[in-house]
Amino acid sequence: MNQTLFDYFRFPADAFRSASSDTGSGSDGFFRFGSQIVCYGQCMSGVAERMNGSDLPDASKDMSLIGSDIHLPFDAAQVVDNLRLERYAKKPALDKQRIVNHPLVRQAYYSVRELMPVSVRRHFQKAYFNDWKSLAFPNWPVDLTVDIFLEELLRLSMEVSGKPKVPFIWFWPEGAPSCLIMTHDVETSAGRDFASTLMDIDESFGIKSSFQSIPEKRYEIPKAYVEEIRGRGFEFNIQDLNHDGHLFEEHTEFLRRAKKINEYVQMYDARGFRAGAMYRNLDWYNAFEFSYDMSVPNVAHLEPQRGGCCTVMPFFIGKILELPLTTTQDYSILHVLDDHSIGLWKKQLALIRTRNGLMSFIAHPDYLIGRRGRLLYESLLDHLRQMTAREKIWAALPGDVDRWWRDRSQMRLVARGNDWEIEGPGKERARLAYAVLDGRGRLGYEVDGVSAKQDLQR
Repeated sequence: MNQTLFDYFRFPADAFRSASSDTGSGSDGFFRFGSQIVCYGQCMSGVAERMNGSDLPDASKDMSLIGSDIHLPFDAAQVVDNLRLERYAKKPALDKQRIVNHPLVRQAYYSVRELMPVSVRRHFQKAYFNDWKSLAFPNWPVDLTVDIFLEELLRLSMEVSGKPKVPFIWFWPEGAPSCLIMTHDVETSAGRDFASTLMDIDESFGIKSSFQSIPEKRYEIPKAYVEEIRGRGFEFNIQDLNHDGHLFEEHTEFLRRAKKINEYVQMYDARGFRAGAMYRNLDWYNAFEFSYDMSVPNVAHLEPQRGGCCTVMPFFIGKILELPLTTTQDYSILHVLDDHSIGLWKKQLALIRTRNGLMSFIAHPDYLIGRRGRLLYESLLDHLRQMTAREKIWAALPGDVDRWWRDRSQMRLVARGNDWEIEGPGKERARLAYAVLDGRGRLGYEVDGVSAKQDLQR
């Protein structure tokens, strides 16, 4: 448990004693830790094959606190990995019985997708997503399970060790309370040709963004297009290979495609990647050679591949940093939910900020050309401009977040007398923070002596 907590918070290496755990044997399954934290893995308290809410076994009843030791009936690191890497979503019972998920149905859809206008395509997509409101897990519209779980483990560790205040390295540079990134997935040549106008729009609201382009079949990628994006201070990344929906279907073919994707990453000197339609298999990511990925939704109720990483913080998949998508895509809001407002986005932003998380967006140039999409997007940008200025949120390019999070992963806290000093690359931008227990056992954060968040318990 200590390594998982350390990687998340970056507190002193010897802050807590190691916690012991029993993982038991048998199948992985769902269980609870307390009244509201859903876990997945092996547990001595028992597990349920399906997510069934309040009937899940509660592992907190079998936790013991002896002196300064915590004994858990499960492996906390395994639980965090199972959620972040979506291992809970690989159960055959999840989604596989629906006819719309059959490989032949999906193959047929993608073979004619580009011939269908959006008005026709969205009818098929609505049929696919017609059950999204009934999905019990992850939590809609933002799932904070991993973040709440790790905060609870930190709180317990502080309680049993008698430490009401623990230093750690703050999540974002210069003490920013949260981080914002805007990304644009370019689907067609029309979207590519709209990129200049979209950059004008973004700049008018003080936003710099990244553009993910498809390297094969869909459209040409002129040198001038890439140069303009980078010359204006935006970012160019790779999106899939040809966006046919088959990248992760078969391992041998995936390896062939991954090799070509790596070649395009080198050719364009790109550092970031996103898979087409957010399809993903995180167990295969060791074949990739880009620095960071943006293909994992926080909660994927409205994505073709269900699941979600259940965190609003970046995390590593081997050498690759994952920047999860933590808000709903513009296409889903416009064409699946038929929503013309930014109400859902505002609700998601508020939830993400309660955990000081990453607020990440996908806005497609192709769907912003029309008046309705453009007005919705400009309304969002206006809200983001006011929010970031008011709360001093770090609005960054994905590549900047990648560099920061890698630097932070190498930083450490060193005692200097009665004070703490941050060492490591990028330390000049890092800020010392404290996790603080109040008199009622609730956890809060302080950054440079200022309260960053109060009452982290649900």
